[in-house]
Order: sequence, then C-alpha cells, then structure tokens
Amino acid sequence: MDGIAVFILLVICTCAYIRRVPRLRSFFLSEKDGFFGALYKASVIGMRLHLLVSVACIASAFYLLFVK
Repeated sequence: MDGIAVFILLVICTCAYIRRVPRLRSFFLSEKDGFFGALYKASVIGMRLHLLVSVACIASAFYLLFVK
C-alpha cells in the first residue's frame, strides 16, 4: 500500500511540473484521452491541490524515513 501511494504522489508531482514547462506541456499534455488523459488529470490535480499534495509528500517521506 505504501508503494502505490508514493507512486501516485510522484506521478501527480511530475505531471504538475511538466504542466509548468511550456515545451513539455504541449508535447505531453495535449491529449485528454487514454493514457495521456490520465497524465493530464494528474497534472490538474497537482495544480489545483498543490498544498495538499505537498503536505502528503512530506508526510509520506516522514513515514518512510522514520516510522517504517
């Protein structure tokens, strides 16, 4: 379960970063169907909920480093 949550957070963070870079945005996030549609939706989640996503990344890092 930990690995899936970390993977999803990393995908959301990466897609949000790609959305900020104009060259990459036009290449990766132009399609809104299929696999690239899922990446587009992850980038929208990362942009709109950036505070919640960053808190979740910090919490998962703390959990993986100190608790587990």
